[in-house]
Amino acid sequence: MFRTVKIVAALVVLGTGAQAQDASIEDVITSQLQAFVDRDVAQAWEYASPMIQGMFGTPENFGLMVRTGYPMVWDNSDVQFLDRTEFQSRTRQEVQVQGPGGLFYILDYQMIETPNGWQINSVQVIPAPEVFS
Repeated sequence: MFRTVKIVAALVVLGTGAQAQDASIEDVITSQLQAFVDRDVAQAWEYASPMIQGMFGTPENFGLMVRTGYPMVWDNSDVQFLDRTEFQSRTRQEVQVQGPGGLFYILDYQMIETPNGWQINSVQVIPAPEVFS
């Protein structure tokens, strides 16, 4: 009986591996966005890649950069996950967030997989398309 339970558990884990990996990217981004809303910069720092941590040196410097340079990340709401692409060992996840003043932004998150799991390696704001009248 115990052996049957182990086999079933192994099959469940193997069968959900890809889904767990996909969900973990969204989990990391969601968790960091929530940490900023909660003003828990130390927690948000944990989701940043080693490169980002090396650039800013401390959670406080990182938080200051996000607060001044990415107000839509600092004060985010209404998060929606859009397209995900893989290109040359890079994973990019587009995320729509509502920022200050109710404006919506599309963010391009570059994700890397590290020994600590998925981490955020960069975030870029995707400019809105020009509208011609």
